[in-house]
Amino acid sequence: MDPVSVSTMISKPREEVFEYLADIANHAEFTDHYLADWHLTRERSYGTGAGARFRVKAPFARFSWADMTFAKLDPPFRIVELGRGGKYNRVRLLGTYTLTDGPGETTKVEYQFETRPVQPSDRLMEALGGRAWTRRQAAKSMRRLRAILEGDGKRGPRPSVSGQ
Repeated sequence: MDPVSVSTMISKPREEVFEYLADIANHAEFTDHYLADWHLTRERSYGTGAGARFRVKAPFARFSWADMTFAKLDPPFRIVELGRGGKYNRVRLLGTYTLTDGPGETTKVEYQFETRPVQPSDRLMEALGGRAWTRRQAAKSMRRLRAILEGDGKRGPRPSVSGQ
């Protein structure tokens, strides 16, 4: 799938937003409307190597489990996450959070997400609405992220380490 990009402005300094996003356990709070059943893949949920496994609540998804791991952190500018999902985890996933200073004490957060389907059947599922659905869900997650960080959003439970 071609990259899907969404962004939002948050009334917090870039360093504070980065610290929140660099802890993968926090991602369950603002993405739980379309990513569920979060489990951490290791005890440390912060920094490079932190990862989580979750279920994607996409319509008609037969193989809904996926995982993401923080591959690279450039504090306080960028977070790159790599993962896999779909049948036999054969679809590669790439997500990038880019943080830039906005006017005053604001931060622009841009999230870019793309997939690399291997099989024609995986490409077909994406062509039948997967891209539009992903864009809507990612845009909603950015609105929820802003609400949480600005203090007027509902905070959810943090995921636990897988198997515990």
